[in-house]
Amino acid sequence: MKYLSKMKGEGKSPAGADLQEIIWSWAGAFAGIALVGYLHEALVSGSTLIMLIGSFGASAVLIYGAPKSPLAQPRNLLGGHFFSALVGVAYIHIFNPAIWLAAAVAVATAIA
Repeated sequence: MKYLSKMKGEGKSPAGADLQEIIWSWAGAFAGIALVGYLHEALVSGSTLIMLIGSFGASAVLIYGAPKSPLAQPRNLLGGHFFSALVGVAYIHIFNPAIWLAAAVAVATAIA
């Protein structure tokens, strides 16, 4: 119950981002996602492989939207995607054909 009481909004709100930070965040996120999308089209477009995944959007939020966060460091980005991919592939083989269960367990394990 204590967790839900945090949603009341008591306390001081953090300072908003200035326009320059917003513009750089937009430009960085656009360039990062566009590069991955372009590489996907150029390298694996005709195959069943997928390079552009949902977690890249979450990573873009951290890397470009909150660059000072401890979670937004390059080692966490690269290591996190690599570890999450390993966990996802392992769980899809363990829980096949229950893809929904494999996805839920893999995401929760990767976050933990």
